Amino acid sequence: MREFSTPLTTEIPSTGNLTDDVVTNAREAGDTVQFSRPGPDGWEDVTATQFLAEVSAVAKGLIAAGVQAGDRVALISKTRYEWTLLDYAIWFAGAVSVPVYETSSAEQIAWILEDSGARAVVAEGPEHLARINEVRGGLELLNHVWSISDNAVGTLTSLGDDISDEELEKRRTTATPLDLATLIYTSGTTGRPKGCMLTHGNFMFELGVAVDSLPELFETRGSSTLLFLPLAHVFARIIEIGCIKSRTRLGHSADIKNLLPDLQAFQPTFILAVPRVFEKVFNTASQRATADGRGRIFDQAAQTAIDYSRGLDRGRPSLAVRAKHALFKRLVYGKLLDALGGSCVYAVSGGAPLGDRLGHFYRGIGLTVLEGYGLTETTAALTANLPRAIKVGSVGRPLPGTAVRVADDGELLFQGGQVFAGYWHNEEATAEALERDGWFHTGDLGEVDDEGFVRITGRKKEIIVTAGGKNVAPTVLEDRVRLHLLVDQCMVVGDGQPFVGALVTIDRESLPLWAEQHGKAGSIEDLIDDPDLRAAIQEAVDDANQAVSKAESIRKFTILADEWTEEGGQLTPSLKLKRNVVMREFKDDVAALYQS
Repeated sequence: MREFSTPLTTEIPSTGNLTDDVVTNAREAGDTVQFSRPGPDGWEDVTATQFLAEVSAVAKGLIAAGVQAGDRVALISKTRYEWTLLDYAIWFAGAVSVPVYETSSAEQIAWILEDSGARAVVAEGPEHLARINEVRGGLELLNHVWSISDNAVGTLTSLGDDISDEELEKRRTTATPLDLATLIYTSGTTGRPKGCMLTHGNFMFELGVAVDSLPELFETRGSSTLLFLPLAHVFARIIEIGCIKSRTRLGHSADIKNLLPDLQAFQPTFILAVPRVFEKVFNTASQRATADGRGRIFDQAAQTAIDYSRGLDRGRPSLAVRAKHALFKRLVYGKLLDALGGSCVYAVSGGAPLGDRLGHFYRGIGLTVLEGYGLTETTAALTANLPRAIKVGSVGRPLPGTAVRVADDGELLFQGGQVFAGYWHNEEATAEALERDGWFHTGDLGEVDDEGFVRITGRKKEIIVTAGGKNVAPTVLEDRVRLHLLVDQCMVVGDGQPFVGALVTIDRESLPLWAEQHGKAGSIEDLIDDPDLRAAIQEAVDDANQAVSKAESIRKFTILADEWTEEGGQLTPSLKLKRNVVMREFKDDVAALYQS
């Protein structure tokens, strides 16, 4: 059994809780700009002193409304300033926050509110209120529902007028590192979501080592980031808390449609995103270049960026590559970086494997993507590539104070202070995932090299075993196929079958331009059997097959006219495939792949 650990290099507090950062910031650096939030005249600054005052006022309102220490309070909203404000207000009141994805259905909301025993919920607007009202009759413990669009912040502030500072401080200091900070429900690729119990200590450990390990992100003068991922996901949540801890300026972007203008106005020094975002940025840039008659130049620039990055791994790129890189830096790379605001130097990627090619491309153009790995159960990152210790294609080494172990069956196990306390009211699932000595079973397959860098090779429960007995990790193939600009989603199939096949959906944004360039007309449904479209997807499949053996390669594929979305139930909010849902809905298409 292979094992690697990184020693703890920073002192983790043994007392206090997450609210201490807000109080300390106001006391020691009250004029520091902690947030920039959208206003009528652009981004408006919020200082550390102002944030403490707003959080305290809302927390007093929660206390006045009857929220007790340890009570669960749910948050259902897009990514916005008020989300962070309410998150900390809940903690100031001594309560536990329960984030809910704002895209959740009424049934999903009902399950989370019922299972968590939420006493109150703050929702963003009328749509969310309608879903809550639809199921509220069965939620006996739910006492309060407030709406951000109906001035929840102002209402709670007024409600707390009679709560004294002394009463608030007593409540704020109630929680210890061992106490529950939040219940985050797994997005659930299979079955009902389980509530992950994350303590104040889990976050204090995670952020203590992460901020200390990443001074380039959190401690650089003028550092800032713009959050656009959902704060219901632990990945975005950890950046929220890390920014407050490190006094990094934080902004929120609620609508992905406004993301590019927001990035250019906010000018973050680093961003975080899931791999699908990086794929879409690359494909969109490639498509636009092709439409402008510069497709060949873009392809050359992309390959040069990749070659340049790979040269860095060998010590130094060749003179020829350096010369081409200097040229494309002026012609191409600068424009791509300007789209991110012009100040972005680092990006953090998580949630799924990014892949070597994209990792090298972005580093080659001047944006170093720090790929990491973690789960909701581990308070986000367990491992991370650091600016001074990168292996593109890996997810980095274990963070300080964290150990990794590769079990005999290839499963990755981790141990560290960020590993959760267990699943809420689910001792059976807790015992299955968490050993008594603290080793957590991730369910992911991977390997660890001699320097401690971890690579993810697949998901234990998703391994396909063909009729010939060949074990196939589908994500390796799916990630490569999805890199093609025409591909939106790909799911590899073949369990118990004679060969590996794939279902492919088409990117609805990319198809019209491709069709115009190839003299085609019509919708996806009209082009589904077009030989040129099939040839293009075959190119993507052929490229993916280069990453695996012949026995693991995709032999046949079907192009679907359907679109897999979070709203449709085929994707989780973090854009992972719900394989069981896709298999159920498209079982006839899968069966057709294997009919002679």
